[in-house]
Amino acid sequence: MALQDGILKIKGLLDNISFYKTADGYLVRRKSGVSGDRIKNDPAFQRTRENLAEFGRAGKASKHLRAALRPVVRLVADRRMISRLTKEFMRVVKSDPSSSRGQRSAAKGNIALLQGFEFNAASPLSAAFHAPFASSIDRAGGTISVSIPSFVPANMISAPAGATHFRLMSSGAEVDFDAGTFTSNVVTTDLLPINLAPTEAFNLETLIPPGSTHPLFLVLGIDFYQVVNGEYSRLSNGAFNGLSLVTVSKGV
Repeated sequence: MALQDGILKIKGLLDNISFYKTADGYLVRRKSGVSGDRIKNDPAFQRTRENLAEFGRAGKASKHLRAALRPVVRLVADRRMISRLTKEFMRVVKSDPSSSRGQRSAAKGNIALLQGFEFNAASPLSAAFHAPFASSIDRAGGTISVSIPSFVPANMISAPAGATHFRLMSSGAEVDFDAGTFTSNVVTTDLLPINLAPTEAFNLETLIPPGSTHPLFLVLGIDFYQVVNGEYSRLSNGAFNGLSLVTVSKGV
């Protein structure tokens, strides 16, 4: 794979050389000489077929989690978030202790490997929000919550230039990776000024089906705003917002 240089950028196929555009610019590579039919049927490509099958399951699992958390993820995600999350799900798939190679799945793997995932790699939650918090999951009662004691925003928040206000947001989700279904909720604080006045204590609680046996997820994030002529506008289209997967509970 090489980077195209020069004024003219080419896209397409020329003499088995493929020219294409990516987020990293215009690239070029030689077209593979192995046909799709051979990969599907040749015994020599058995390992390749196994890897492709498991990568496909990781991609689907990543899609299901993104769908469950979409209301908050869309506010913060960086352009590589999907590929980064899929990579983490591949780790989960490979951790499946009971299935044969090629048959491993996220549903049977160690889903806790996802804990700590940052949906905006350029602005992780820990870089912007420094106040202590505690998370909890009550499967029997059907609640996922994060509690945050009172804090002083000016001391506990590293806000980008121009930000005057912020809000905290949390989402709890139950995901059935086998069925491709989910249940999720979102709760946020009010818009709060970034000043020296202590906030109230917060308990951001979301609901899930009581007694759930599926994997459960809790994310916590921060959203920055600026007041302009009395109106609140999100700062830089969310480029400085952070969202972290703070708690993961494997299905039972």
